[in-house]
Amino acid sequence: MKFEGTVLKYGDNVDTDVIIPARYLNTIDKKELASHCMEDIDLDFTKKVKPGDIMVAGFNFGCGSSREHAPIAIKESGISLVIAKSFARIFYRNSINIGLAIVECPAAADAIANGDTVEADLDNGVIYDKTTGESFKTEPFPEFIQNIITNGGLVESIKKGVIK
Repeated sequence: MKFEGTVLKYGDNVDTDVIIPARYLNTIDKKELASHCMEDIDLDFTKKVKPGDIMVAGFNFGCGSSREHAPIAIKESGISLVIAKSFARIFYRNSINIGLAIVECPAAADAIANGDTVEADLDNGVIYDKTTGESFKTEPFPEFIQNIITNGGLVESIKKGVIK
């Protein structure tokens, strides 16, 4: 699993109410959710984000409500990977379930700056900041998580017979 994109960076304790405000939870339309992603913390997010971009954040990313809408909005906005110092556990699992690649790497989250270009090879557990030339080691995804993400999430993996 390889990713490359421009970084959009956020701080600590970014909660699901900021990722997708509750006032938009009356829809399951993924495009509609994505159109409001991060708007309470970064009004220009939807104007800046491009397919393949990488989100970097601090500690406890995705804390708060356990809604799946938050990782859905991030993924549908075009973000291919989220790197953070740590994730709220339910957000972590929801992300994997919907097929959003996420990885904890405190050193990378500290060093990588907004606007940097980053490559990540999650098969080998390497994050490379092309802007600064720094590399960071992280745990590679286990094969079963790689399969879930590659197949578009847990439900799609089950439909395809990848997971039984």
